[in-house]
Amino acid sequence: MNEAYDELAFEPHEEELLSRVAWHYYHDGLTQSEIGDRLNLSRIKVSRMLERGRRMGLIHVHINSSYGGCFALEARLQEIYGLDEARVIPAQETGNINDRLAEAASQYLMGRLKDQEMLAVGWGATVMGTLQRLARTLSYRDISLVSLTGGVSAYIEGVASGRSSQNVHLIPAPLVVSQESIAEAIRAERHVVEVMSMARTANYALIGIGAVADEATLIASGYASRSQFEIFRRQGAVGDIIGIFYDQNGVPLDLPFHKMLVGLDFEALSAIPQVIAAAGGPKKVEAIRAAARGGRIDVLITDEPTAEAILEKDQA
Repeated sequence: MNEAYDELAFEPHEEELLSRVAWHYYHDGLTQSEIGDRLNLSRIKVSRMLERGRRMGLIHVHINSSYGGCFALEARLQEIYGLDEARVIPAQETGNINDRLAEAASQYLMGRLKDQEMLAVGWGATVMGTLQRLARTLSYRDISLVSLTGGVSAYIEGVASGRSSQNVHLIPAPLVVSQESIAEAIRAERHVVEVMSMARTANYALIGIGAVADEATLIASGYASRSQFEIFRRQGAVGDIIGIFYDQNGVPLDLPFHKMLVGLDFEALSAIPQVIAAAGGPKKVEAIRAAARGGRIDVLITDEPTAEAILEKDQA
C-alpha cells in the first residue's frame, strides 16, 4: 500500500520537470533524445518519466497540470524578448514569492551547472535563497562562486552554507563609496582586479532585478536613500541590476551614483555566456520587462502573474 502510494506521489519540483518533459514530447513534438539534450536527462530517464506521468494521471489527451499555461507563457516570453529560455512557475496565493523563485532558480541551475564551472552572483533575497538551496550541489560538483559587486556582507548569508573559502571569491570592497575617486582607487587594487577579472570568466551569472521602489534592497541595506531613488525615477529609471539603473528600454542611465559603485558594469555582465535573472512581483513588472527588452538577460525565471503582466504591456 505504502509502496504504491510512494510510486504515485511527487514533489512540486518533480511535477514541473515531468510536466515539462510531457509538454516537449506531446505539444512540441520533440523526440525523447532531443528532450534529454535540452533538459540534461538521459533518453531512458525521459522515457521512464513519460510512463510515470501516464500512470499518475498527469498525462491524458492533454497535459493535466498547472504548468501547462506556464509553458505557453514561456514560449511567448522567449519569442517576444529573444530570451534563450524562460521558466514560469504557477500562480500561488500563499507562500513567499522570493522563496518560490529561489526554488525554481536552484532547480534550473542544478540541471545546468557542470563540474568545476564558475557561477557569478549578484545579491538580494532571491539570489541568496537560491544559493542556500544549491549548497550541496555546488559543493559536490566543485562549483566556484564569485561576486559581481562589492558589498561583502550582502553575500555572506548565501555563500556561507557548506562552502570552503577556496571556492568563494568576493570582491573585497563596499558596493558603494562616497566619492568617484575612492571608487576608482578601489577598482584598481590588485585583489579587487583579480576577483572582478575572475567574474568575467564565469560560465553563468545569477542576478536579481530591483524595482525603483522604497522597499528596494539598496535602500533597506543602506546603499541608497529614498531621496536618491526619487531622483533616479525622475531621470527615467525603472529598475536596477547589480546597482546599475536603467530606463524603459534597458539602457543604463548616466548617474553619478554609478561612478561610485564597485563591481562589473553592464558590458562586462553581458559578456558572461548566460545571465539568469530570477525576479517577480507586481512592483517589478516594468523593471523585468525593460531588462528583457534591452537584452540584459538571457534567461528569465519568474511567476505566472508577473509573466502575464509583462506580456500584456507588449500586446499589439
